[in-house]
Amino acid sequence: MRVFLELKWYFIQERRRYSLGILILASVSLLSLLPPYVVGMIVDHIDQNTLTPQILFNWMTALFGLAVTVYILRYIWRIMIFGSSIRLARQLRNDLYEHFTKQSARFFQTKRTGDLMAHSTNDIRAVEQTAGAGVLTLVDSLTLGGFVIITMAVSISWELTVIALLPMPLMALAVSKYGFMLHKRFAGAQAAFSRLNDKVQESMSGIRVTKTFGNEKDDVAAFRDESANVVKKNIDVAKVDALFDPTIMLIVGSSYFLSISAGGYFVVNETLTIGQLTSFNVYLGMLIWPMLAFGWLFNIVEKGRASYGRIRTILQEEPDIEDRRNAVNTPPRGDIFFDIKRFYFFEGQQPALENISIQVTRGQTLGIAGKTGSGKSTLVRTLIRDAEIQDGMIYFAGLPISEYTLDALRSSVGYVPQDHFLFSATIADNIAFARPDAPYTDIINAASYAAVHDDITAFKDGYETVVGERGVTLSGGQKQRISIARALLADPEVLILDDSLSAVDAKTEETILTNLRALRKNKTTIITAHRLSAIQHAGQIVVLENGRIAEQGTHRQLMQKPSWYRRMYERQQLESLIEQGGDDL
Repeated sequence: MRVFLELKWYFIQERRRYSLGILILASVSLLSLLPPYVVGMIVDHIDQNTLTPQILFNWMTALFGLAVTVYILRYIWRIMIFGSSIRLARQLRNDLYEHFTKQSARFFQTKRTGDLMAHSTNDIRAVEQTAGAGVLTLVDSLTLGGFVIITMAVSISWELTVIALLPMPLMALAVSKYGFMLHKRFAGAQAAFSRLNDKVQESMSGIRVTKTFGNEKDDVAAFRDESANVVKKNIDVAKVDALFDPTIMLIVGSSYFLSISAGGYFVVNETLTIGQLTSFNVYLGMLIWPMLAFGWLFNIVEKGRASYGRIRTILQEEPDIEDRRNAVNTPPRGDIFFDIKRFYFFEGQQPALENISIQVTRGQTLGIAGKTGSGKSTLVRTLIRDAEIQDGMIYFAGLPISEYTLDALRSSVGYVPQDHFLFSATIADNIAFARPDAPYTDIINAASYAAVHDDITAFKDGYETVVGERGVTLSGGQKQRISIARALLADPEVLILDDSLSAVDAKTEETILTNLRALRKNKTTIITAHRLSAIQHAGQIVVLENGRIAEQGTHRQLMQKPSWYRRMYERQQLESLIEQGGDDL
């Protein structure tokens, strides 16, 4: 029952609805005691030959009125209790989603998408059951069961009541043991479902790669193994679940046997009337539901406790990066200064960045080059506080970036990552993501600057073309340019192109860069690239090697000495000439 204490905060929040629902539910339980009493009275009238049509009509009218009243009250308590449980599910789902959006990249590197989705679906459903059906079974089993037992003992015979309830302690012991087993097994079943969910999400996202390598059979086999594990875990849960009803019905049967045997003895000795024994057995029949509800309660509660524990574990993970107290909420405008002594992703690892010192004047274009894994993307991501710098700081407009709120900082930066992401929406909606209210003319202009307007208009539906998930219906170059258009439409103070021109040809690249130079004369642009032609016109170029600055200067300065930059630039130029010669042939 600990889960009810853990959900105490919500029961207090919704105390009016729950209080009204529980009060009405208790009233229904109390009113449910009247029909057995009426049956007993009618049986005694029949036994004493005193039943008249008028007496029978009066009792039937009372029962009909009672049925209508109970019908209305049951409708109301269902709205109150189950409605509140649905609101709890909504609140938890919103809390989880908001919590996910506050987490840094490190959180998603250690968590699997399928597992996070399972928390937002199956786990929340189990908690919703606890706050709805769980409260129902708890209140109903206690109120109805308590009222029935008191009525049996007070109005009929306390001795017969004690005899009939002798098997009840056995049920309490059995249900408690089953509940412990169910909690443990259900937690395992939920974890297995999370793994299956993650497998499906991963397989669907990577289906083209799977098909390309002809690995469908292995992928299907892996899915079947995960699915079989989920089935096994849920069957283990079902085996425990299946023990509740037979155990309870065995206890109920034992109670019936004892009540009829002892009740018959009391009737023979004229301690009870036939009508009283009939009413007693009807009341005993009414105890079947509270007993079943008691067993069902343990089932629901243990599932809810396991799921709520998983949800709380996620919600208790504090974000790595949060706004400081009294942080500046004004988007920064001005120079940027990278002063990073040391940065690493996880404790104990080699620094991903070390001894970085770069001054970027507002309106300047900074080019960042280097081998794969040299730290280019890591460097630009520190500017948007995707990860915190352990030793050092980045200054924006004279203030450390940690002094700004995340919203203010990131509203000044337009970031186009390497792994560009497009939503399952129209091309126009994807471009207008940062400015949903942008006029259509602005959307078209942004696409033109990104050299993708002609590609879009070539589609049958133009800007209203719906792209598939992650933009699978578009080529790599088209996705890159639409991502660039999205950033340009936002018109940020700082534009970061993180190797975002790798999938376009040299001519298109030059067109985009020329447009950027004209469009962003007074705003800062940071470009990381493997193809050095993308940064040769930058006002400042930095070459990284193993997270450190190996070379720094303008294109002309770097070309005047025997450097990595010079060798790589000359090699790429030669490769470009060879490719052009091949095209001419």
